[in-house]
Amino acid sequence: MLSSAVFGVVLVTLALTAFTLYRRRGAIIALLNDLPDAVTVTVGEMTYTQQTDALVEPTIAALRGVAVDVARSAPVLALKLLLFAILLYGLLLRPGRAGRAVLNVVPREYHGIVRRFHGRTRDTLYGIYVLQAATAAGTFLIAAVTFYALGYDAPVTLAVAAGVLQFIPVVGPGVLLGVLAVVDIVGGNVVRAVLVAVVGGAVVGLLPDAVIRPRLASYAAHLPVSLYFVGFTGGVLSLGAIGFIAGPLAVALVAEAVALLSGNGDGTEQATL
Repeated sequence: MLSSAVFGVVLVTLALTAFTLYRRRGAIIALLNDLPDAVTVTVGEMTYTQQTDALVEPTIAALRGVAVDVARSAPVLALKLLLFAILLYGLLLRPGRAGRAVLNVVPREYHGIVRRFHGRTRDTLYGIYVLQAATAAGTFLIAAVTFYALGYDAPVTLAVAAGVLQFIPVVGPGVLLGVLAVVDIVGGNVVRAVLVAVVGGAVVGLLPDAVIRPRLASYAAHLPVSLYFVGFTGGVLSLGAIGFIAGPLAVALVAEAVALLSGNGDGTEQATL
């Protein structure tokens, strides 16, 4: 019952988000059309004017192209989402079946090794999720103070958006900071645009990943900071967004394999545990 409720909540949330974006497509295009034809930035005695009318039409065309591509790929995306939902619901409904299936094809004397890898995988994944949540919470607190100090009207709302964006690897809160800088430039507030881009980028964008994530890695993911950093960085650079999970997990499994092999050369000693 609980798994069905969780599955329904996630499905409804994704559906409502997609429906809202679709209904607001006209408002987004209208906002782009309402931008001034030119933006003038004055710094000291220097004045710089950037024409925006040449950028609006390509942006609108790109948004419409994305909408058309999504509509054209809707059947394939729906089939993939259905298969993913069936797999996810099956794992939630019978979480122990996959483990028993694996143990059935592995000789009994090596069941200890399988359980060791299972334990390492479970602890690492839980640690990554806890670590990501802690980093997002730290981003929220730092962003709230930063946005309040810079004089934004809704610092808490912007901080919540920054914390949520922290869950999106590679992208992160940098997108929000870039949008705020552009809005400030269009509004003529060049000083705050520079501050939110430079100070906000360092404090909100980099500080949580540079301070919170490494300090909690050894406690949450049960990995040394250096190994977690190698897994996280290498995973993101080689696999993209999924790399922030797959990278540390691969490093953790390699470390567990080394620990097993170091027991008796072939892991048979550890298999009897």
